[in-house]
Amino acid sequence: MNNEQKGGGRPPVIWFTGLSGAGKTTLAQEVERLLVSQACPVVRLDGDILRKGLCTDLGFSLADRTENMRRAAEVARLFVDAGHVVLAAFISPMAEERARVRALIEADGGRFIEVYVQVPLAIAEQRDVKGLYQKARRGELSNFTGIDSPYEAPVSPELIVSTEHDTPQQSAAKVLACL
Repeated sequence: MNNEQKGGGRPPVIWFTGLSGAGKTTLAQEVERLLVSQACPVVRLDGDILRKGLCTDLGFSLADRTENMRRAAEVARLFVDAGHVVLAAFISPMAEERARVRALIEADGGRFIEVYVQVPLAIAEQRDVKGLYQKARRGELSNFTGIDSPYEAPVSPELIVSTEHDTPQQSAAKVLACL
């Protein structure tokens, strides 16, 4: 895929949102693999990775989550300006924050593709290799999305993928079809 093949213009920001354990990172990695195989310039931004560096000073309060999303959006915009497709995998639980990210990306002609990585909470908890849901349920972790902090599912995302039913490869094919 290149810009000329897809109608020109700036490359998109593909924003993967969903609960912890929904499969956002796995899906973004598969889309990245496919785009790289097509010699497409791509960068993957992941919430866990940004929180270990650029956002290490932030917690999980509403204000900190807002700032985390703002920083992620600014980084995404920098990469789009440099000609890269951006794959952004963030829980991004609040609709208002996702709308702000969309507005920032679209303000200067960018494309924002919201992908809701949908999975039931029970399945996300089963997939939790870090034990975060268990810690949250025991009260050892506060402000955990889906337990004691809300997740506002997108009302009209460009794409909904169900990682409960689809493989990462099937979901990635659906994402690529949106480009």
